Amino acid sequence: MLSCILVLVLFIFLYLFHFHSSFKKSLLDEKPMFYTSFYFRCLTVLHTYFIRLKVIADFNQWKEFLHKNEIKALKMDFLVLFLVYLVCVLTSVLLLCIYSKRTHTLAGEILTYGPQVFSRFIPRWLQRATQKAFHHLFHTRNCIFIILHLALEGAVYSEYTWEIFYYCQELEFSPYPLLLPYLLLIINLFFFFLSCTTNPGIITKSNEESFLQVYEYDEVIFLKNMKCPTCDLRKPARSKHCSICNRCVHRFDHHCIWVNNCIGALNARYFLIYLLTLTAMAASIAIITIAFLIHLAFVSGMTLGTYLDDHGQKQPVDIAFLVQYLFLTFPRIVFMLGFVIVLCLLLGGYLCFALYLSVTNQTANEWYKSSRAKCHRCHNSDPVQEKNSAYKNIYAKDAWTNLKEIFKPITDCEKKK
Repeated sequence: MLSCILVLVLFIFLYLFHFHSSFKKSLLDEKPMFYTSFYFRCLTVLHTYFIRLKVIADFNQWKEFLHKNEIKALKMDFLVLFLVYLVCVLTSVLLLCIYSKRTHTLAGEILTYGPQVFSRFIPRWLQRATQKAFHHLFHTRNCIFIILHLALEGAVYSEYTWEIFYYCQELEFSPYPLLLPYLLLIINLFFFFLSCTTNPGIITKSNEESFLQVYEYDEVIFLKNMKCPTCDLRKPARSKHCSICNRCVHRFDHHCIWVNNCIGALNARYFLIYLLTLTAMAASIAIITIAFLIHLAFVSGMTLGTYLDDHGQKQPVDIAFLVQYLFLTFPRIVFMLGFVIVLCLLLGGYLCFALYLSVTNQTANEWYKSSRAKCHRCHNSDPVQEKNSAYKNIYAKDAWTNLKEIFKPITDCEKKK
């Protein structure tokens, strides 16, 4: 998500900067300059067609404009750029997920020692400032990501309300699907608030004894008679000390910077519903936007039109050309669509992972530690020690019972047998 924001902001900044300098004269003449740079050619085409589209005042005039059968050829710069960007973002996330725990591979070595190489070319004061900023963002409790989360939702819903919702009404869409994202937003904000404010299961001296009786120790990841050196408390099974919140949490899953809170036994159900509704919001907005653009292309008759290619030959409108042209006509809508598609893919993947952990009665902390334990067992040559360190999830039951434990956490009165 952060990479999407940075790329969009950088693109818009460079776009506005070049508008007032090198492109002004060429745009007035409507003769795009041919640069060797891929990016500058893309900007030139964008500005040329933005100026042409300024004369289109309302939706009806825009439809008349599209009914022309001959459309000048556009280079597929935007489509290629977006696809490359999408592949880079998803590949980066996948590599980080796969190699974050593996340092004996080439990618793991790059992730481990890459920053040390770059530090030789970066000034020390900039390194210290960056480290301080990152420490404040990711290793201390703060509301920055909550504000960013709400700002992103506000930006997406503002664009959805002022353009997509209005145009869909003009095209006589059914109002019920159009109102679904607003219903999901209300539910999402409610569970977002609960995820942020609910006690995740903080262990104190008053409830230490009760939490010690909930789960038994597996003697591999969770050992008996272990004390937290920071809290000076005995550690119940499935608990962990959060270095960001500086407290031990019962059935600790992870610390989420987007809700500024730990995810534990008492708020895991709220976080799961929050994640589900957030994914559904992104998916519903993406589906409605795609349906609007497809319907608009057919209503305008653009699919029956032709355009002139680089050799001056008439070519029928294809999908790549249609996507490019819709971007030039509705840049904000297509930018938002690209953002929510990337967001939907990332959230959908994480939601599947969270559901897998819930069905198998694992936490993210236990999944991470169990993978390390299995990896350690693979490199262990002592068969006796290998047998003693073999990990088995003793907390997993059937899928329904595991899910029920998420939505109705076990307390000291309901000990797990």
